[in-house]
Amino acid sequence: MLEHVGAEAPKTPLIPGMAVASPLTEFVLRGLNSCWMPQKGRWSHIYHLDGRPQPNQSIPESDVFYTLNVLLGLSRIRHLGPIHDFDLQQTFLENVVKVPKLPSPKYAYGMALWAGAELGFDIPLRTVSDIQSLIADREGWMKFRAQDLGMILIGCVEQAKRNMPELGPVAKDLFAHLEQNYSCESCLFFDESAGLRRRFSSFATNTYLTLACYIYGEWCGDRRALELANRCTRKLISLQGPQGEWPWFFYTPAGRVVDFYEVYSVHQDGMAPAFLEHAERHGVEGAREAMQKGFMWIYGENQLRRSMLWPKEGLICLSHVRKGELTDKGKRIMRSVTHALAGRGGNLVAPSELELRLECRSGHLGWVLWSFGNRDNLHAITHNPMLS
Repeated sequence: MLEHVGAEAPKTPLIPGMAVASPLTEFVLRGLNSCWMPQKGRWSHIYHLDGRPQPNQSIPESDVFYTLNVLLGLSRIRHLGPIHDFDLQQTFLENVVKVPKLPSPKYAYGMALWAGAELGFDIPLRTVSDIQSLIADREGWMKFRAQDLGMILIGCVEQAKRNMPELGPVAKDLFAHLEQNYSCESCLFFDESAGLRRRFSSFATNTYLTLACYIYGEWCGDRRALELANRCTRKLISLQGPQGEWPWFFYTPAGRVVDFYEVYSVHQDGMAPAFLEHAERHGVEGAREAMQKGFMWIYGENQLRRSMLWPKEGLICLSHVRKGELTDKGKRIMRSVTHALAGRGGNLVAPSELELRLECRSGHLGWVLWSFGNRDNLHAITHNPMLS
């Protein structure tokens, strides 16, 4: 089904003003070929880069979520040119109906709303029914993690724009919940509305809620939402590492990094650019520079002085991780708690203490397409020589 995608790059225009797709788009489409599981009709949870004979690993609920994430990214390029034999609508429908049938996280419902709106596809009634139950349970909102809240809020906004105006008031209530329970004086966001874990946030925590505030604020002209997003963006830029590294873990009340690692490629080339694109539009100083510096980390301007690209497969290596911590999160948790209690910050370690996590996630490639699939003003990123 995907045999034509990426292997033979489309030669019709995908981006206005460009003769062909950007090299970055071509690279990512080739990577999606590698992650595609034709017998399952979806992209894989993990593509292992360690040379094993069967590199694609499937976890159904994760496959489905990542597939919706990929389709969201493809929405940025699909209407600008053909992608050969790939049937976007069939893949969307086959996967979105699986969300309520699997032990899917709450944020998968938000991604279903968001991707469906961007693609212009209706969501099947069974999935809509479960979404309605999820958003009607106001007490359940108190259990939302940041990713749940951010994606559901974005999905409600985008569907309200399309043909579900009844989700507009829900979006306003979700933002009020976010503002009251997740915003912090440090300018970062809490990860939960209650409990000890809420005080520790990840880069992902702050990405999802910042992006949600931008999208919500732009939709309804809410200056409070836009200022929350701008404040968090400025704070994150101030904490970016010297080679563009986006730190992984923060002690939110103090607005302090407590552990830089893992440094994830998807933050560098997909998720940070997603909210920095909005920050540029709203005049946040240094937003474009932070985006470019972060992406150059992918191309080898990083601690290990090596590209994170796997050119043959069209894939991007997952992360830099401390040696000995590939399968041990306990050390990272203890280090973060110790730094928080001692009032210390987390620092970068020597390159000799790092290794690569040899994986690629298909959802990562979806984020790259979302952030760069329709941009033609960042040639240092989209047309970088490393891509060829």
